Amino acid sequence: MTVAPQRPVAPSPFGTAHTRVEGRDKVTGAARYGGDIPFVGLAHGMFVLSTVARGRIVSLDTAPVLAMPGVLAVLHHGNAPRLTSDYVGMMGVRPDPTAVVFQHDRVPHAGWPVALVVAETPEQARAAADALAVTYEEEPHDVTLSADRPDAYAAEGHMPGVTEKGDLEAELAASAHVVDEEYTTPEEHHAMMEPHVATAWWDGGRLDLVDSDQGVTWVADELTRMFSLDPSAVRVRSEHVGGGFGSKGVRPPQVAAAMAAAEVGRPVRVTLTRRQMFSVTGYRSPTVQRVRLGAGPDGRLRALEHTSLSQTSTVFEFVEPSAGVARTMYDAPAHRTENSVVRLDVPSPTWMRAPGEAPGSFALECAFDELAERSGIDPIELRLRNDPKTGPVSGLPFATRNVAACFREGARRFGWDARDPRPGVRRDGRWLIGTGTAAASFFAGALPSTAAVTAEADGTFTVRISASDIGTGARTALTLIAADALHVPAKRVRVHIGDSDFGPAGIAGGSMGTRSWGWAVAAAAGELRERLVPGGELPPEGITVRSDTTQAIAALAAKERHSWGAQFAEVAVDVTTGEVRVRRMLGVFAAGRIVNPLTARNQLVGGMIWGISMALHEEAVRDAASGALYGGDLAGYHVATHADVPADIDAVWVDDHDPEDPVNIKGIGEVGIVGAAAAVANAVWHATGVRHRGLPIRPDRVLRAGGPHA
Repeated sequence: MTVAPQRPVAPSPFGTAHTRVEGRDKVTGAARYGGDIPFVGLAHGMFVLSTVARGRIVSLDTAPVLAMPGVLAVLHHGNAPRLTSDYVGMMGVRPDPTAVVFQHDRVPHAGWPVALVVAETPEQARAAADALAVTYEEEPHDVTLSADRPDAYAAEGHMPGVTEKGDLEAELAASAHVVDEEYTTPEEHHAMMEPHVATAWWDGGRLDLVDSDQGVTWVADELTRMFSLDPSAVRVRSEHVGGGFGSKGVRPPQVAAAMAAAEVGRPVRVTLTRRQMFSVTGYRSPTVQRVRLGAGPDGRLRALEHTSLSQTSTVFEFVEPSAGVARTMYDAPAHRTENSVVRLDVPSPTWMRAPGEAPGSFALECAFDELAERSGIDPIELRLRNDPKTGPVSGLPFATRNVAACFREGARRFGWDARDPRPGVRRDGRWLIGTGTAAASFFAGALPSTAAVTAEADGTFTVRISASDIGTGARTALTLIAADALHVPAKRVRVHIGDSDFGPAGIAGGSMGTRSWGWAVAAAAGELRERLVPGGELPPEGITVRSDTTQAIAALAAKERHSWGAQFAEVAVDVTTGEVRVRRMLGVFAAGRIVNPLTARNQLVGGMIWGISMALHEEAVRDAASGALYGGDLAGYHVATHADVPADIDAVWVDDHDPEDPVNIKGIGEVGIVGAAAAVANAVWHATGVRHRGLPIRPDRVLRAGGPHA
């Protein structure tokens, strides 16, 4: 028996910068990602993707491929095991049929997985996949999204499709100032550094899977249902993840690897190429949005309508809820929002960093800037005059709403008061200079989670939770949360994550990861601290306490819970080339209790940089003739790089305390991108006097739009 330590009094680690606990492993290469873990007898699988956008598979000529060096098997719809797909998975979501591979001969889009070649080496698998001849019966396809689609319909998604109150047309007619404009955003892709990869093997009827995902519980649950297994017969592990941004859920590699491992009786690893990721791992749908604002002479809204049209595939309905941002940000006596979709012969869209809010805030916040221009009111003042007291649609009270504090602090730091409101008047040689701003918000939710915390005989503490660190610093945050609840230094806490055997826990998504997991860890650690008797004896196996936050989350009072922010940008526009450069950028956020300022700033600035990329660079273009993307790779799909990011970029936060919140931690992974593209676009208007209502704001579009010139 070991004597329990005296109950220590350690200062709270919250609010003090801590380097990542796994940082050394990552920079030295010791951290193992999904494709790094060795297995004896490992075989490799490579997908074959369809070359037509719609039709039927007539035949696959597998015999020549099976005769190629190292080839072990070719899986396709004719020989693959049957999977279960008629079920509702975690969070009430049905599986995307793209993941339920090789179940039929239909081809719903270009890049649909039609076969998997399994071979001894990755090179052999790729060569054989390239050699597989597939014959199709091709059908006419349609991949064009436009505002006038007669087959568009309002869809529920994960929120109501339509909300409305008041007489919109009457209020617009009575308004002194009206904005009625269309805004568009293009198809965008996650472009995380680490490709999707999964390794599966079967051991006595139990499926073990190592992959790169955003929730091991999520993946284990889906595989259990697809393969009709007992939950105890599936284990999923994901040690380190090289980025996800919403894409790394249940995807074809996990399912195909499990199929192939059963077929060849060996571990099988399936790794996607970068080009394949553009077809089978989801993306952000393009949007066509219409915003109508009506305001009185004082700028106070009388009418607000925000409608958004996005695309979905013919096999799965995914709604990009861009109009949802208006349901939180601004109120009016007449208020209407609608999220609509049209089914096209395209891959299924999916969650992507700040789904809905990122493209939706571009439209809404640019429209507000236009209203400020037409009413002659400062853009910040206009937003403050329209800061609602309760949820515009829900009618619920806000747990906190510190948008005003974010704008006031941002205006002070950014020097907003010195801004000349007239567009196109400030110059620096050949550059036109402008500044812009926008508001930000993102839902602060929590998912039920379990955690186990053990007081070890050596005086340390071990935390086990099925969390996922997708590069956000979750391991470090959970270490600090546990240390704070235990009242011990962080160096005495070890955190183990990414293993479904640890029990159910929420996903790394929707800015709910740290809040969900931290709640469970704090609950278990707090109870453990109370159980430990100072000077008492510990058994050799230590003492473990397990928590489950399901009931606590259900007991939360009904309120609007969000992170908030204000974005500021200064741009320079070259009058000769149309190039737009962001010179400086500031984000001010209200996001509850900041656990680790170092990783928090990293997340917020990362989101802001993505906003720069969204505003000026990112655009996937689909070829109407083939149904495929032009340049479906990181050479053809442009993202912001170091040269595109200003040295003067910063994220700060204001106090955002909710005394009724048991954890007072909010997600920050997504609020940093919300409004960032709008702030840049509004700054471009201020620099040139020309509005850009479609993204990205490319140099050729700047030149075609005209405006002040040399």
